Amino acid sequence: MSTPIDITQDTFKSEVVDSDIPVIVDFWADWCGPCKKLSPILDEIAADLDGKVKVAKIDVDKERTLGALFQVMSIPTVMIYKDGQKVDEFTSVRPKAEILSRLERHL
Repeated sequence: MSTPIDITQDTFKSEVVDSDIPVIVDFWADWCGPCKKLSPILDEIAADLDGKVKVAKIDVDKERTLGALFQVMSIPTVMIYKDGQKVDEFTSVRPKAEILSRLERHL
């Protein structure tokens, strides 16, 4: 069963850009209420789509450079990457079905 992985500035390229499967990147913080509501949804997606998609989490308090680099203005912000390119992005909590629908276009 796959679980989300923590991403740092050092691992972003190898885990996200160079990934051979689509990656959901969740920009979050421990103090963020909506982030805590989104987290179990992304955990389920990681388990359901094990091997087909990777779920990555970036703590914006620990990885301020990545948050600034990607111009994350509010959290949670979720970006979907495929073949090293950002192909979708949304903010705030979304239902699992909507996230899966967004993902299906890139599987």
